[in-house]
Amino acid sequence: MRGSLQRTTLAAFAAVVLLGGVNGTAIHVGNQELAPEWGATLRFGLAALVLFGIVVVRRLPLPRGRALAASALYGLLSFGVTFALVNWALVDTPPGTAQVILALVPLLTLVLAAGQGLEKLRLQSIVGSLVSVAGIVLIFGERASANVPLISMLAVLGGAISISEANVVAKRLPRCHPVANNAIGMAVGALFLGAISLLLGEPHALPQQPATLLALGYLSLLGSVVVFSLYLFIIERWTASATSYALLLMPLVSVVVAAIVVDEPITPILVGGALLVVLGVYAGAFAPSLRRLLPRPLAGRPALAPAEVTPPVIVTPNCP
Repeated sequence: MRGSLQRTTLAAFAAVVLLGGVNGTAIHVGNQELAPEWGATLRFGLAALVLFGIVVVRRLPLPRGRALAASALYGLLSFGVTFALVNWALVDTPPGTAQVILALVPLLTLVLAAGQGLEKLRLQSIVGSLVSVAGIVLIFGERASANVPLISMLAVLGGAISISEANVVAKRLPRCHPVANNAIGMAVGALFLGAISLLLGEPHALPQQPATLLALGYLSLLGSVVVFSLYLFIIERWTASATSYALLLMPLVSVVVAAIVVDEPITPILVGGALLVVLGVYAGAFAPSLRRLLPRPLAGRPALAPAEVTPPVIVTPNCP
């Protein structure tokens, strides 16, 4: 029975990596017909309706008072600001490249949490950050020479920072049921994105092309509701840190899918930069302290405080 449950959890983890890894390409495809902010509005508006339906069917309590304000703030950052930047960027940024940049989220979360006094920043995390930055610089340099606008890639990085800050905010604020929290968060995000779309004067036609309808349906149901639900299923059975490894594996899927669907080239520099990003994020956010692995005379101290031995726990269910 236990082995069967473990296999089910592994299957759910694989599904999160595969489904989440396709999201960037689906956004890129939708942007071919829909204005970017309007496309994001439709995605999260539909996803919010589905989640509110789950809330009603399961009779889940909705947050109130300070918890409601917390859910709204989380939604504004995690879905509103983040995807205002990411959807706009994916008009010109290849989706595989964008997903590699977004793989920085666990490490950025640690850095922002340390800067706001919620975590202790290890030297190992700083080194990991530098390694990841080196990978991003390689990718930025190559893509800029291939006429990918630098401002678009910086917008993806801004989206990664916004997701990371949303995770830090979530650590400070009252807890509520995650389905209810995300129903409200996605609704707030959709309203914010809709307002941005109106301010930009985007056209608000409904999708007509089969590819756009498929991309929008995928993003709303599989890429948002299903991925999030599977993430909750996994995190109830695994540690948060183990579950977050999905974010490191998603770029492997994204690069391949983007190459097949939108002909994004897989170059040696993209592969090398992606490996540096993944290595840096793993070393800085997930790997155990190097002091723990060294013999005691080389570790420098006979004992370590628990906070220095165990890498911080990261919970980042968001993906493009």
